[in-house]
Amino acid sequence: MLSRTDAKIVLNEIMNLYPDARPTMRYENAFQLLMVVILSAQATDASIEKIQDKLFERYPSPEAVIESSIEEIETYINTIGLYHNKARYIFMSSQQLLDNFGGEVPSTRKELTSLTGIGPKSANIILSVAYGEAAFAVDTHVTRICKHHNIVDDDATAQDIEKRVTEILPPEKWGHAHQAMINFGREICKPRNPLCKNHPQLYAYLD
Repeated sequence: MLSRTDAKIVLNEIMNLYPDARPTMRYENAFQLLMVVILSAQATDASIEKIQDKLFERYPSPEAVIESSIEEIETYINTIGLYHNKARYIFMSSQQLLDNFGGEVPSTRKELTSLTGIGPKSANIILSVAYGEAAFAVDTHVTRICKHHNIVDDDATAQDIEKRVTEILPPEKWGHAHQAMINFGREICKPRNPLCKNHPQLYAYLD
């Protein structure tokens, strides 16, 4: 595993490759983002993009969701993987928002992870994107990159990765780092035939 100094070099060079990295998710409020985050597990941005306008129009609020049914929600999202579970998560989390948070999406990690379908990664995305809070989400891209570049050990958990990166980078860089690593994972540090060696600056610590 790289030293903190060398790992910081790698992370900073990834961010330098994508200085303007921004979330690609389209949303107008925290509740829409909550639904998009629930839908995003094992789904592409393009597949969500195709269905989200009608979903948002039909379900502008938690109240609209619970006045519907899980079965009806499924009809709006049945082109998305795991749609049975996701429809249930949207319904149950909407009920919990109304019961526990006055219909508003909470802004703390503890409260967000109390919602059905929202784990630490999803909570960190909502905190960072919707509320501008310092949070670092660990997804499959982040995990692959950190292990491929020896920022963490191969057996590191998501919790280990979050702890390691947030100890290396200052809080104001956590959101940018996450978005840059998504782009880097999609375009360069791919699961198959990664192109990292084409960017020697990533290995500047070897000089």
